[in-house]
Amino acid sequence: MYTTFAWRYFKAKKSANAINIIAWVTVGVIAFATCCQLLVLSVFNGFEALVKDSYSTFYSDIKIIPTKGKTFLLSADKLSILSKQTFVQNISTIAEEKALLQNGDAQTVVYLKGVDEQYINVSGVAQKTKKGKYEIGTAEYPTLIVGSGIEDAAGINLDGAFTSNELTIILPKKNSESNDPLQSLSEGNAKASGVFTIQQEFDNKYAITNITFVKQQMNLQSDEFSAVEIKLKPAENPKKIKEQLATLLGTNYKVQTKYEQNTSLYNTMQLEKWAIYAVLTLILIIAAFNMISALTMLVLEKKKDISILKSIGATKASILKIFLAEGLLLGVIGCSIGIALAMLICFIQVKWHIISLKGGTFLVNYFPVKIVATDILLVAVTALFIAFVAAWFPAYKASGQVIELK
Repeated sequence: MYTTFAWRYFKAKKSANAINIIAWVTVGVIAFATCCQLLVLSVFNGFEALVKDSYSTFYSDIKIIPTKGKTFLLSADKLSILSKQTFVQNISTIAEEKALLQNGDAQTVVYLKGVDEQYINVSGVAQKTKKGKYEIGTAEYPTLIVGSGIEDAAGINLDGAFTSNELTIILPKKNSESNDPLQSLSEGNAKASGVFTIQQEFDNKYAITNITFVKQQMNLQSDEFSAVEIKLKPAENPKKIKEQLATLLGTNYKVQTKYEQNTSLYNTMQLEKWAIYAVLTLILIIAAFNMISALTMLVLEKKKDISILKSIGATKASILKIFLAEGLLLGVIGCSIGIALAMLICFIQVKWHIISLKGGTFLVNYFPVKIVATDILLVAVTALFIAFVAAWFPAYKASGQVIELK
């Protein structure tokens, strides 16, 4: 009943055109704000999915690192116990350290990651190797897979037409007793075998090679590692596995899920997402003031109707609900238009990539978008809540009006 009255009031010709104009401006502002909110959330969802996919290529499902220091001891028996856990699909040992990579006169600092043969099954680096091939070599003849940023910085040319790919790697030795700084460093040679392209952060930072070579250069023990990376079987819960591993390994080891390996990035993305959402919500609040004006003018115009309704037994609550329904109707129309428009724009973007990304530093050359049902619900609830609050004041005023029949 209340929505019927609200709809009639919305469609009815008003004595003052300003009421119609303000009402439609309110609908337009709500539509614009909800459209922008959903578009922003969808773009952030698209980038988040893209980043997670990129990071999933490099980061393992579970990573075990030392609680203190850079390395830990893990016996062969303990490693065997780990690999036999029912949730483990593949496991890889890691020795990692900062190194200086030299190629003739060109040089750059890299994170040298020594990995074993199982690393190819734990990470997706091999699938992202765009030049050459994924090959780590042996301890005697190590080979390097470098990020595309390091390829440029070190002047590496896999075509081999102009430059040699025989690279010099300088690493710090562990527990060196020499007072001579040069004696605390080791120097080895490796050949570039491939170049991977994942994401700028990795491409400019990492070089991957044979773990035995790295351990020899760093003077690490045979059972000493920087990390152990684990790929879980499908459908396994990383959080539960983390708890199991923490109990199994003890306090000398820190277990991280894929998310925990880069919490700062994910937290920053979430913070930016909701900060922009909050700013766009201010547009809805502006629409609320327009709604208050429109409904207040409508209440003044419908004073006679309100008196008639009260004279035939309508209660204050009934009058209140009629004008609340009028405000919510404006919110529903504006919200529906905004959501429909946002979904149309997202569909066009996904289908034809009409809005491009400039700069060439991204994995895609267009804005990625991803609509999530919970975001649609959130946007709708936010818009309708603000519409409800805005409608309350004129609706309350209308319900308190005294009967005036002339």
